[in-house]
Amino acid sequence: MLEGPAGGNPFVEVSLSAEFRKGRRVFVPEGFYDGEGVYKVRFMPDEEGVWRYRTKSNKRELRGVTGEFLCTSARAGNHGPVSVRNRHHFGYADGQAYWPVGTTCYGWALKTAVKKRQTIASLRRSPFNKIRMIVMPFAGSRTRLFPFPGKSREDWDFSRFDPRFFHNYERCLRQLMALGIEADVIFFHPYDKGRYGFDMVPHSVNIRFLRYCIARFGAFRHVWWSIANEFDFLRTRKMSEWDSFGRAIAKHDPYGKLCSIHNGALMYNNQQPWITHASIQNGSAVADFGRARIYRDCFRKPVIYDEVCYEGNLRVRWGNLSGEEMTHRFWQGYIAGTYVGHSESWRKGLKRDSSWLGSGGKLEGKSWRRMGFLRRIMEEGPQEGIGPVDGDDMCVGGIRGRYYVVYFGWEKPGRWKVDLPRGVPDGARCRIDIIDTWDMKVKPVRGVITLKTKGRYHVVGANGEVIRLPRRPFMAIRIRILD
Repeated sequence: MLEGPAGGNPFVEVSLSAEFRKGRRVFVPEGFYDGEGVYKVRFMPDEEGVWRYRTKSNKRELRGVTGEFLCTSARAGNHGPVSVRNRHHFGYADGQAYWPVGTTCYGWALKTAVKKRQTIASLRRSPFNKIRMIVMPFAGSRTRLFPFPGKSREDWDFSRFDPRFFHNYERCLRQLMALGIEADVIFFHPYDKGRYGFDMVPHSVNIRFLRYCIARFGAFRHVWWSIANEFDFLRTRKMSEWDSFGRAIAKHDPYGKLCSIHNGALMYNNQQPWITHASIQNGSAVADFGRARIYRDCFRKPVIYDEVCYEGNLRVRWGNLSGEEMTHRFWQGYIAGTYVGHSESWRKGLKRDSSWLGSGGKLEGKSWRRMGFLRRIMEEGPQEGIGPVDGDDMCVGGIRGRYYVVYFGWEKPGRWKVDLPRGVPDGARCRIDIIDTWDMKVKPVRGVITLKTKGRYHVVGANGEVIRLPRRPFMAIRIRILD
């Protein structure tokens, strides 16, 4: 923390950064003005040892400030930031695998203190390790805090920021970090609907807003960047602007954090170099194993279906999934080597209540507990992640020759004759579990089964083994090769 000039407009008249150095490794994060003559530069070291720093500024009193600090080993529970691993999956900086089991709760950080406490309490007992949340207020947020000084769209001062708004947001980020939950921070959205006028902010102001957020939030190890939610529904922005936002983040974020942009009806070009993973809205694609695999193979990056519609009882198509269907879509994404996001939206009586999706509070659906069971299955599986193992057998995911999961979805199989895509040599042995994805139970099949090749494409039980399953939907089979 530094003390500097408070007169004039420090948000636009004062530049501040600092060079953090350890050996040949150098990071140069930008600083920010925090109001009342206070300036800050935040840094996230990624290596133990002594780091030295020196500030740069166009103001004499902020220029050339030097010092050093000792970065010690991480505390328990701190695995560092998440990044892409094994092309289609994720991992923490310390080497531990990360399986995104996320939820969307857009405006919880803008709600009352009581509502925020309810949200944190719900998250604490939930299985979610990722949450999508907006920065800019939306039409129904009913907040008294705004990113710019002013009270309404008639008097915003877009040349300044209001630090109180960001203090509140940072408190929420810290609460999530304490719970081990990644925060997917969404900068822009189409939900202003003319109330605040933030969807009409000039491009130069938006760039300055991005840089200010990066300076403030970038050193939080659990923060991801999402440029927009349903970018194509925000008609006041051109495609060239979205591209420039992505380039600005890549330029000013010294850590190369995870970054995406979420689509509505129009798919974004997720092959852009600044996009680390595809954030997709498409419920029907994840319901179709083939299309899910096409996205994965086309983008050659991790794919997260952050919106596949939501569990709820609304009349609109996006808010009326049953708990069973929501859970089913999570499992389909897993089998296809992708990931899926959750949320809830409920109507109570004559009053529409966006509940968890827009406001947080309490989780009321049936699917969120099942997400915890799936997360357990993910964590018990190969740490490098699974993917499709056969071009034709879409309901089988895994790692060829090592690990397979067969998911039957809405079918009621009753029995399954051991039959897998080829990739296991003759005589290999395996153990099989029956998984009830809805009742959240795992039942091991007794004994060890020997496999043999059959033709060019299949591996079967050497003795024609048949696995008997309950005749109900949402069953799965897990096969672990022992040899």
